[in-house]
Amino acid sequence: MKTFQPINFLMLAMILVFTTCTQSEKNSNDAHADKITVAAYYFPNYHIGDPRNEALKGKGWSEWELVKTAFPRFEGHEQPKMPAWGYLDEKDPEVMALKIDAAADHGIDCFIFDWYMYDDGPFLNRCLDEGFLKAKNVNRIKFALMWANHDWVDIHPYTRGEPQKLLYPGAVRADRFEAIADHLVQDYFTKSNYWRIDGKPYFSVYDVQKFVESFGSLEATKAAMDHLREKARVAGLPGVHWNLVVWGRPVLPVEKAPENTLELIRELGFDSSTSYVWIHHVALPEPKTDFNYVRDAYFAHWDKANSEYGVTYYPNVTMGWDSGPRCDSASEWANVGYPFMHTIGNNSPENFEEALRLTKERLLSDPEGPRILNINCWNEWTEGSYLEPDTVHGMAYLEAVKRVFVSE
Repeated sequence: MKTFQPINFLMLAMILVFTTCTQSEKNSNDAHADKITVAAYYFPNYHIGDPRNEALKGKGWSEWELVKTAFPRFEGHEQPKMPAWGYLDEKDPEVMALKIDAAADHGIDCFIFDWYMYDDGPFLNRCLDEGFLKAKNVNRIKFALMWANHDWVDIHPYTRGEPQKLLYPGAVRADRFEAIADHLVQDYFTKSNYWRIDGKPYFSVYDVQKFVESFGSLEATKAAMDHLREKARVAGLPGVHWNLVVWGRPVLPVEKAPENTLELIRELGFDSSTSYVWIHHVALPEPKTDFNYVRDAYFAHWDKANSEYGVTYYPNVTMGWDSGPRCDSASEWANVGYPFMHTIGNNSPENFEEALRLTKERLLSDPEGPRILNINCWNEWTEGSYLEPDTVHGMAYLEAVKRVFVSE
């Protein structure tokens, strides 16, 4: 008599879910060839109770403290910036539910969280793990991770002229990456609302040099990337979409632009590339450098990226730039290096909307090109780049996104 093995219904269900998600994404892309996915970076340092922050800055500290004490540093400097929603604690699921609704209602499809993971554990993770993922409406929006694997130095705030103390090195041990990879797949990549491209979870790396330093060689780094892909496949996913954040002009004090970016993209096998902020590619010659000047210079970089990088490039639109709140209040201001640096001025909601529209037109002009862009940033309040409403413009920046990507 022929016998039958019992069906593993859990495994069958997982296969059906991932197959359905992948097929639905493919069908959606086919049915809406001109639908552009709009992702916004999210910087999660606006909640109290982070263990590292409390050990260094004291109980109840978050980066809101720098926003509250900001003031004008030069003539025409538009500080302080005041959030219309108040100084909310983003690790509260109800707070994140407010943000999710505002984002989804205005055409933001995905939050790309700046994700900090070091040899000795996570940093700034409570916003994502306790706030966003536990929000009642979390499935209204996709999410993804950008591993912000740069060295973290003590610049919150920074006293001009003092040595910049290294707090948390960005490179991790190769053996530590095994646990990090398991954490990524089990706790994030397999979530139903994790952002996927061709069914593969999008995972971005900020500092490619620190990434290679973690493993010691290009060969070992590529092997680690392939290892994460295999872990994802074992979990029922078709792999991992590895994205590289490329920058040519260092911004943070510890950044050093790689000289062999094209080789790194090719040898490591990244699937795509992108940018984090316009000023990674454009110098700011004036205290209030005109927004449209920076936009046009960035567009020239975009042309170069498309022709030279050899992989798909996802463009960036930057809302503004002003790192003044991270400057110590007792230090004299001058353009001497982050955070004491020039700003982007004239970044009105109207000019921001025009940048979005031009970016959309450039994307749609290429029938075979990508249909993805990212915005800096949802909430970089201490770097002057945010979509969240403030007391001057209200929801105007979010309304600009909606007019370009939802209403048109």
